[in-house]
Amino acid sequence: MSEERRIALFGGTFDPVHLGHLRIATVARDAMDLDEVRFLPCRISPHKTGSRPADGADRVEMLRRATRGNDWAVIDDIELRRGGVSYSWQTAEAMRERFPSARLFWILGTDQWSALPRWNHPERLAACVEFLVFGRGETPEPREGYVMHPLSAPHPASSTEIRTAFAAGERTHPWVDPLVAGWIVEKRLYQD
Repeated sequence: MSEERRIALFGGTFDPVHLGHLRIATVARDAMDLDEVRFLPCRISPHKTGSRPADGADRVEMLRRATRGNDWAVIDDIELRRGGVSYSWQTAEAMRERFPSARLFWILGTDQWSALPRWNHPERLAACVEFLVFGRGETPEPREGYVMHPLSAPHPASSTEIRTAFAAGERTHPWVDPLVAGWIVEKRLYQD
C-alpha cells in the first residue's frame, strides 16, 4: 500500500507572486513533509471584490517563473477556470474529490485565520483540510472544530508595495524573482 500523499493548497491573488509567498510554501513543505504545494491563483477574491488583479494568464505565468525548478510546486488554475468569486470551500471540496486519499492542508496567515468564521461556509472548508497558519510574530488561537498547525515564516514583502514600485517605473524589486520582474516589465503590468 502506498503512503498517504500530503498536499497543501495555497490560494491567493498572487498579484504578483513574491519571494515571501515562496518562503511560506517552502517552510510549509519542510515543516509538514509535504509532497506538493498547489498554488491556486483566484479569479475574484471574496476579500478583495473592489479591486481587479492582473489577468489570470499573467499571474499563472509569474507563478510558473517563480516556482521553476521546484518539483514540489504545482500551479493549479482551477479557480481561474471556474469563474466568478473564488470560494475556498469549493476549491477544497474539488481537491478532496480529485485526491480522495490525500491529507489536505490549507495555507493562510493569522489575519485570515482570525477572519475565517466570516468566510463563506468555513465549516465545509474545515471538513476537507487542516490549516497551516502563518503568523507574523503572533501565535494563532486554536478554534474548536478546526485542525490547525501554527507555523512561522516572517517576511516584509507586500504585493501592494510591489505593484506601486512597478507602477512608478521600477524594473526590479528585492522581493520579486528577476524572471517575474521581467514579465511585469515586458507586459507593462501595474502601469495605468
